[in-house]
Amino acid sequence: MRVSLAQFNTTIVDFAGNLARITAACDRARVQGAALVITPELAVTGYPPLDLLERPEVLDAGRDAIPELALASRGLTLIVGVALPSDQPGRPAINAALVLQDGQLLATIRKRLLPTYDVFDEDRYFQPGTTAQVLEIAGRRVGVTICEDIWHHDDNGQPRYPVDPVAELVAAGADCIVNLSASPIDMGKPLRRLELVRAIAVRHGVSVAYCNLVGGNDSLVFDGRSFAVDGHGQMLGSAPAFVEADLTVDLPAPVTPQRPIMSPIPDSFQMAVAQDVRQALVLGLRDYVNKCGFRKVVLGLSGGIDSALTAALAVEALGAAQVSGVAMPGPYSSAGSVTDALKLAHNLGIRCPIIPISQPYHAFHEALRNEFGHDGATPADITDQNLQARARGTVLMALSNKTGALLLTTGNKSELAVGYCTLYGDMNGGLAVIGDVPKTLVYDVARTYNAEREVIPEDTLTKPPSAELAPDQRDDDSLPPYPVLDAILQRHVVEHWSTAAIVAEGYDAATVERVVRLVERNEYKRRQAAPVLRVTRKAFGGGRRVPMARRMPE
Repeated sequence: MRVSLAQFNTTIVDFAGNLARITAACDRARVQGAALVITPELAVTGYPPLDLLERPEVLDAGRDAIPELALASRGLTLIVGVALPSDQPGRPAINAALVLQDGQLLATIRKRLLPTYDVFDEDRYFQPGTTAQVLEIAGRRVGVTICEDIWHHDDNGQPRYPVDPVAELVAAGADCIVNLSASPIDMGKPLRRLELVRAIAVRHGVSVAYCNLVGGNDSLVFDGRSFAVDGHGQMLGSAPAFVEADLTVDLPAPVTPQRPIMSPIPDSFQMAVAQDVRQALVLGLRDYVNKCGFRKVVLGLSGGIDSALTAALAVEALGAAQVSGVAMPGPYSSAGSVTDALKLAHNLGIRCPIIPISQPYHAFHEALRNEFGHDGATPADITDQNLQARARGTVLMALSNKTGALLLTTGNKSELAVGYCTLYGDMNGGLAVIGDVPKTLVYDVARTYNAEREVIPEDTLTKPPSAELAPDQRDDDSLPPYPVLDAILQRHVVEHWSTAAIVAEGYDAATVERVVRLVERNEYKRRQAAPVLRVTRKAFGGGRRVPMARRMPE
């Protein structure tokens, strides 16, 4: 059976746009001689629709799309994802795969496993399916699954749900499995997905076709990489990463389950981490800007690595004409910082006006002289440092308001984790592009831009990181060296290790305790931060829910 996997980019509740993509995919599939077209999960509605599923008109629009989907299915079978009204009390919707065959609705398949971990909260909205239904399509017995339905086993091969939809479908006679997916990217996930699907194929001796969403929706970035494997686990074909594409494959007959026959892993599944993260951030930034209705962005350029990488990503995503930088020297800024900012702007081809903050900064001190209890001198304490950051934040927000440009924040995950950032200052903005990228990885991603020519100035890559808010300030005056900090954060934030477990691995106890304390005490800042593009397994935002009012660690 020839199958076309339609890997495309949806916009949430853009029913007209999403339907147009589905129709076009069917048209292309007919040219390729495909008998079956598979779309990503919730391709009609867009993923994830979240509380929009509580609006009846959204669910009604999904149901009203069925006649147009039926028209698109002429001469083939279309399996397409959509949110529909629930027919049971308790939850408003069902996460469905409609099976339309030559203009007729053949079946409605419900998603059975509803994830409620990390960024997923589907049990809040959807009524789960309860039965395994095998369909006759083009002479084959097809088992339809939706995303989590194939994730019955965790990364260690252990069951995470009491129900295994794939096993039930195979027991009911399915000789191949298709999966409609919306699986967001994080570092290492493409290979985990591939190994998961290969294990399913080999366990049951059946081909599996996996169609994944591509594109950015809010904080989530979907990488595509749709693929299909045969019953030996061998790759039948794969789609590229981070772009819309069709993948047409012929699914062979089932085989007797046996040991896997390994085949080469496609290059797109073995991309270097820095390159993978770069492409994910570019796609996430581009889609966030375009889907939210912006045309251009603005950001502060400090001469440092974080703002340099953010600017490079923005230019790659949107084009130089849509990106503006602003250099805002303050009382402790080095001459090199302005020079590096201007050099970066020149290399990228973007505007970078210089707007010093000394005047508003000193005006704040003058206004607060009586309350501060001094004559306006600058003691460079934390209040003084934050005043500088907030003066810059005010300048950037004014430019954003005046021009309609989206303000990008430039802080990285390491800073956000320990609160090394200023509320209503450098945290101002509508999107935290690198807010899930640890500082050490920031350097790795930045260096990918200099592979062919110098884009990010060498001085920016080599000078010691500094906020330049106090005389001769360096980040490692206040924080552990970034390699140490990032290693501790990886264990505490991402892997959920305790302080004792981290110390037992050889890290200095006082350093670990201090880092953990900073992470825990700065939750209130992260609650007020801009949305963060997610590229790791545990990002700050919707996937990490920690109360602010609680007993803090000693």
